[in-house]
Amino acid sequence: MTQPVELLADNLQMIRESARDFAETYIRPHVMEWDEPQFFPVDLFHRMGEHGFLGVLVPEAYQGAGLGYQEYITIVEEIAKVCGSVGLSVAAHNSLCTSHILLFGTEEQKQKYLPLLATGKWIGAWGLTEPNTGSDAGRMQCVAQPDGDDHWVINGTKSWITHGISGHAVVVIVRTGELLDSRGMTAFIVERGTPGFRGGKKENKLGMRASETAELIFENCRIHKSQMLGKEGEGFVQAMKILDGGRISIAALSLGIAKGAYEASVKYAKERQQFGQPISNFQGISFKLADMATKIQAAELLTRQAGFLKTAGRHCTQEAAMAKYYASEVSVQVSTEAVQIHGGYGYTKDFPVEKFYRDSKLCTIGEGTSEIQKIVIARELLRR
Repeated sequence: MTQPVELLADNLQMIRESARDFAETYIRPHVMEWDEPQFFPVDLFHRMGEHGFLGVLVPEAYQGAGLGYQEYITIVEEIAKVCGSVGLSVAAHNSLCTSHILLFGTEEQKQKYLPLLATGKWIGAWGLTEPNTGSDAGRMQCVAQPDGDDHWVINGTKSWITHGISGHAVVVIVRTGELLDSRGMTAFIVERGTPGFRGGKKENKLGMRASETAELIFENCRIHKSQMLGKEGEGFVQAMKILDGGRISIAALSLGIAKGAYEASVKYAKERQQFGQPISNFQGISFKLADMATKIQAAELLTRQAGFLKTAGRHCTQEAAMAKYYASEVSVQVSTEAVQIHGGYGYTKDFPVEKFYRDSKLCTIGEGTSEIQKIVIARELLRR
């Protein structure tokens, strides 16, 4: 039965306050302390697991929070308003690795991995992208070959993987069939410590610096067939379904960054005095704030719509792509204007908008660039 609107609103407000309090208490004091050296705060994620933020969509039977996408969007947004890096890692853990096992794992796999991931005892990673095959996943070179009746051997490299070094479990999509065959890819769960599997180079990034991004390297990594997710050849189809939820996650992340930059700008514009009055009194500034607020509201409506469809189990590829495309571009636009409103101060690390500005750009690239989103949207429009 659908929850009454009032009850849903009350629940969302309570969850929003919980996520906001957590971010203010445990994240804000350390934002730049983690950003400068690209420190990934593993202990923070264990603590977030205790608060239910790492198993938001996981049923209570597997020690998750058992919530839907509206609550999930709210949590990611509130965390990203304080730190995009932490918001990105929360999104990747929930929507990629954990959701892939939840949606396509056997009951045995779910019982084994979901409680560890949902409670934050383990951190999850998800590997699709490769050094030379970013959006062109059909040409992936990371392969798995059968070894006897019960094992597979994986060789190859994945790149740009969130939690590539620190992740305890990674869902990796590899080629098991012919090149360019969408039924030639298969997903496996690989645990850290498995012989032949290790994290590789950690990327030195412009933004999202406290979210660990690294390679996954497989060198004759032998795993049992029980680690396969679904059936052989289903990996690509599974990945495309996972990306629908992943794009909603990035839309929520973008929304949080945009709101954080906007709120900082409103505060600064009211306090900053020039020519004997707050700069918010000047039309040049107030119009910027009006544009920022309008774009943020439109982005949120698109994101919430996609989340509604996803929770209802309805097809949402087009809506998720639209939300991700628009919200990510808005995040960049709003954070850019936030720096402009702050003037020279906005270009320094003493004010938060400098980091929002750097973090926002990743949103237009990760989990499919804006150009890829347009391809997806156009394909869905024409197919319908």
